[in-house]
Amino acid sequence: MRAVVLLAAVGSLLTAPAPAAPPTALFGMIAVHAPSLAGLPQWRQVLERMAAEQPTYEACATDPAACPGGAARAWLQFLATLADRPLAERVDAVNRYANRWPYRSDRAIWGRSDHWATPLEFLHRSGDCEDYAIFKYVSLRRLGVPAAAMHLVVLQDTARDLAHAVLTVDLDGTVLVLDNLHDGLIRPAALPHYVPYYSVNEEGRWVHVGERAVVVTAADR
Repeated sequence: MRAVVLLAAVGSLLTAPAPAAPPTALFGMIAVHAPSLAGLPQWRQVLERMAAEQPTYEACATDPAACPGGAARAWLQFLATLADRPLAERVDAVNRYANRWPYRSDRAIWGRSDHWATPLEFLHRSGDCEDYAIFKYVSLRRLGVPAAAMHLVVLQDTARDLAHAVLTVDLDGTVLVLDNLHDGLIRPAALPHYVPYYSVNEEGRWVHVGERAVVVTAADR
């Protein structure tokens, strides 16, 4: 994830139509909602590619022979074991499962500065911070977590001076952060060095504004 991509995306968000929902807060900043995803081509493209993968997920879940590889088969079998577990246990297990994959940069995998990977791409090649978040998002959607309860958040890690991305999940009013840097679930208040820039889910996008806003300056780890 590169700074120029994030800055372009945020610029388009700031010129978005008037918000369609009351402002909410995340990481201590106001989140202004706009339903259109027009300004976020990477997210729109990965949503389209994930929709194209959906029949493969379904086929693999019912017939192991239909899986495109052992990692995909193991993933869907793992999710099946979580189906009857309490929600908090499902979220924690998915975070830890995804974090087992090694971090790899988009440049190393794809030969370009930014690529948002689908779950099958992630399982095959691993990925960087937003790819972990996407994989966790899809895993939890398959386990029944509604899109409205989750946000893929692009932010600045001011402690490392790096751009980063995480997934947040609202568990009955308590927001928890799923981060590839931490196996445990963390409350946003415990991460004061995380300053959100924008966030997305299937239902829309949010630009985060307030006194904590910073300029994204570097690639993530």
